[in-house]
Amino acid sequence: MLVALNIFFFVFHTAWMIFNALGWAWKRTRPLQLLTIGLTAFSWFILGIWNGLGFCICTQWHWEVRQRLGYVDPERSYLALLIRCVTGLHVHPDLSEAFTGAVFVIVTILGVTLSLRDWRRRVSERRMLSPGDTSL
Repeated sequence: MLVALNIFFFVFHTAWMIFNALGWAWKRTRPLQLLTIGLTAFSWFILGIWNGLGFCICTQWHWEVRQRLGYVDPERSYLALLIRCVTGLHVHPDLSEAFTGAVFVIVTILGVTLSLRDWRRRVSERRMLSPGDTSL
């Protein structure tokens, strides 16, 4: 069961990160991307009040599974662990955390900006299509 959980967390957490990073790119996935970004921000900044800024509940659970499996992971970030497990390279923790933070800020801005643009377009289209509109 622990081996399956370890694999699950690698797949789920990596997919979550990729979706956070790219979900803004498609109009249909933007609302879900805002939700996943919001949940990530909640974990990092709200749960982080008690567990340290940048705390990720998914990383914590994965760490607990890996510890029970006997793994000793020196990394303090999931990205650094993922890079080491995939490539064998050890990434400096400050570099992986700075990269993660920068990507998070960029994709949050992209997701919010594009979602606002989509919403404004929908509102504008509704106004133009509404019957009885005498503003023309």
